[in-house]
Order: sequence, then structure tokens, then C-alpha cells
Amino acid sequence: MSDQHGDHPQPHGAHGRPPTAAERWTAFKKSPFLPATVLVFILAIAAGLFAGSYTYTMANPTPRHIPTAVVGPPDSPHGKAFAAGMEKALNASLQLHEYDSFAAAKEGIEEQEVFAILRVRDKGVELDVAGAAGAQVAQVLEQAGPKVGQAVGVPVEVKDLKPLQEGDPRGLALFYISLAAVIIGFVGAIQLSVHARGLNPLERIAFTVLYALLGAFAIAAVVDWLLGALDLPFVESWLILALTMFTSGMVFTMFNTLIGRWAMIPTWGLMVLLGNPSSGGAVSWPLLPSVLGHIGRWLPPGASVNAQHTAVYFGGSQHVFPFLVLAGWALVSCAVFWTWRHRHPGGREVGALTSGAHKAGGPGPQDAAGAPGA
Repeated sequence: MSDQHGDHPQPHGAHGRPPTAAERWTAFKKSPFLPATVLVFILAIAAGLFAGSYTYTMANPTPRHIPTAVVGPPDSPHGKAFAAGMEKALNASLQLHEYDSFAAAKEGIEEQEVFAILRVRDKGVELDVAGAAGAQVAQVLEQAGPKVGQAVGVPVEVKDLKPLQEGDPRGLALFYISLAAVIIGFVGAIQLSVHARGLNPLERIAFTVLYALLGAFAIAAVVDWLLGALDLPFVESWLILALTMFTSGMVFTMFNTLIGRWAMIPTWGLMVLLGNPSSGGAVSWPLLPSVLGHIGRWLPPGASVNAQHTAVYFGGSQHVFPFLVLAGWALVSCAVFWTWRHRHPGGREVGALTSGAHKAGGPGPQDAAGAPGA
């Protein structure tokens, strides 16, 4: 009796021995602790990369090569002396492009082919910068020009032909609104995946278009109408922001289709770690490391900044290239998502929404009419 009702029976068999290392690993892989542990390391690495990428490109911007128009006698001694002094002072190359007239050189500024104009006079030089073409580049030239002129004995006059708007004296507002569109774009796609998981592919694309249009309108309205920081060409700026936000959202959706729950890793790497620092928004192209300066133009953040910058300051010389870049990323992302939509961790069976409504609201039309089941 004591054996049956007193002491607990001794464990035996597989339940009585400690689990093996293989069994522990199998249990760990099936638990929520594995993805949580992986995320701890991913977040730590991402934090270091985030700080490193922005510090590398933005903390100490250094001129590498500055496209500069030259108007005047090409063999002028004081013109050559000043150009050589500038290159030595900046430790950079002035890529000199000769223009027949000042009007032609100004057209080069409007087309964003050059960042400054060096006008060689009889007794000195005039250095015309364009703050709107690149605030940091203009600042570097404005600071170095008079010092170099004094050092080489050449009188120098510095002018800003294309100043920034008063509400954006450092030229960062366009970067910030493009950054907002990029980040809210893929965050919106993440939220759709979490809170509207049942959306089918076409519905998911449609809702991405909707939040892109509304979100872009909100960004432009706040910056222009509410704060007055920028005088935007409203419709054009709104549509650029909307295309940016849609593209960013679809990039995440593409990666979510390809690699599932880890889609945030390539999205963050492409759009934030690489795309934003190389966009030319916070640091102008000539001051970026040369590789990043070239790569950035082919990524959505750089294309967005480029299109927005031209729309605001060089409206008569808008280029098609940044729009092709944004549209290309959007189309590729949509095509990948649509082609492998069966792999996307979302969607629902055909008719699931209707059947769910029937269950929630009582008998469906067939049941009410006395069809099968009546």
C-alpha cells in the first residue's frame, strides 16, 4: 500500500534521465530564445555599424574633387596661381572646366555640372559659389578662397550665386524630409506585415501606395505650410516623397518575401547604413568618399535627395535619372514580391474574409436561404 499511496513513483525511461546536449539544442531552436539571442547580437552589430557609417561620412567631410567652371584667359598667371593654391589648401583637386562665357558657366551651375565658377579678371579673380548646389562645398570654398588669395598675392572676391532658402541655412531640410520618407516607408511595410497580415498581395501593394501618398503629403505640408522651413514646389515634392516612401516600403516587402522575419537586416543595411550617408543630403557629393559618392546615386535615398534638391533649387533643370532609379527599385521590388508572393508570410485563403464575416455575423446567405446545412 505504501508503494501505491505513499512515496511518489521513481521516474524511469526517457523521462528519468537528464536531456542530452542535442535534445537541449533542439528545444532551444524551437523556443523563442533563439531568435531573441540572435537579435541581441544583430542589434549590437547594427548599432556599431550605424555609428561608424555616419561618423565615417559625416563627421569630417573632406573635399576630394570639386568640379569648377573657369571663365577668362586660360593662361592667366594669377588664375593658375590661385587654382594651384586652392588645390594645395584643400588637399583636393579642382576639376577645371573651361567655359566661353559667364552665362554658359551659370548654366553649368543650373545643370549641377559644376559647383563653383572661377572668373579670371585682369587684376584678380572672382570665385562664385552656389550654396544651393552644395552647402558644405560652398562653405569650404568661401573659407579657403580669401586665405589662398592673400597667400599667393591675388585679390579674390567671393559671391554666392545660388544661396539656400532662409529657412534652411545649412541645407539639411531636404535630407531630413527624404530621410523621413525612407524610414516611414519601410516601417509602414513592417506594420502592415504585423497588424494587417491577412492582406493579399495586390491589397498590400495598394495600401502601401495609400500610406505613401498620405504620409508624403503630411511631410510636405508640415515642412512647407506649417513650419515654413522650405518653399516647396508642392505637388512635385509631394510626389517625389510618395515615390520614395512607396519604394522603401516595397524594398522591405521584397526582402520579407525572400528571407522572412530577418528582412529588416538587408533593408536597414541598404536604406540606412549605406543609402542615407551616401545620399549627398547631409554631406555633398564632392566631400564624400569617392566610392560612396558614386554608389549613393543608384540607391533610393540618394535618388530621392537628388530629385528633391533639383525640384526645389533648380526647377528648370530637373533630371530623369533619379526618377528612373526610384522607379527601378520599386518595379524590381514589386516584381520579386509578386513572383514569389506564395512565400510572403502573409495573405489569406480566397474567400477567408467573407467566411470570417459570416462566422462573426451569423448564418451566411446560403444558410439563411435554406441551402446546405439548413
